[in-house]
Amino acid sequence: MGGESTTGTAARSGGTGRTPAGGRTGQRLSGLVVALGLVLFLGGFAWGAVVYRPYTVPTSSMTPTIGVGDRVLAQRIDGDEVRRGDVVVFHDRTWADNAPVVKRVVAVGGDTVSCCTHGKLTVNGKQIDEPYLKGGPAEITDFPAVQVPEGRLFLLGDERRGSLDSTAHLQDAARGTVSRADVTARVDAVVWPMKGMLERPSGFAALGELSTPGPLRTIGWLVVAGAVLVLGGAAYGPVASRLGRSRSRTRTEPAGAR
Repeated sequence: MGGESTTGTAARSGGTGRTPAGGRTGQRLSGLVVALGLVLFLGGFAWGAVVYRPYTVPTSSMTPTIGVGDRVLAQRIDGDEVRRGDVVVFHDRTWADNAPVVKRVVAVGGDTVSCCTHGKLTVNGKQIDEPYLKGGPAEITDFPAVQVPEGRLFLLGDERRGSLDSTAHLQDAARGTVSRADVTARVDAVVWPMKGMLERPSGFAALGELSTPGPLRTIGWLVVAGAVLVLGGAAYGPVASRLGRSRSRTRTEPAGAR
């Protein structure tokens, strides 16, 4: 009878054949969760590497939006995708030899741009609100009206008085404009220091559509979700094992007391 009692107790406690990590089904599920997490995590990084390029901005011409030495992520785009208000990366030998330049597009081909009307930049007769400017409208330097040729862009720094932008090249044959073909990327976010995504340039909305934000937020969520799944799946085994041992002690203690 003693043997039967022991067997019955073992049966009621789940026996000794239970897998320490919570059973084969649990182990398989945790393995699938870890695998899915790795796919999301690595896939997010791979997507980001294909779509984005990192740049370090060497000057203060885009402050306070982008400070000197800030690290930015810029989405690779064609020049045809550029819209007013975009902060872009471009190469132009008359501006800098082979170094990338970062400025804000304030006018595109066919626009007439000038400064200032009541202290504001004017594009096609419309005054543009630019809350991102350092020091506000008082910091804008006047310049005469420029008719931007088709296929070209007029660019300014957000720190208007200290920026070597289109206004510094007005005497050039292109009147300070840059070809759309010279644009290689559009800045989406400042990642170091972590200022986050650039604000939408809503002051240009009345002149036409703004750029659609890139997939950086989606990529970020994929990486975060992947990391959570990997950590959660990897932690399942140790947690389930500890809970199993705790239940075993709880069930065997009363039997020992009898």
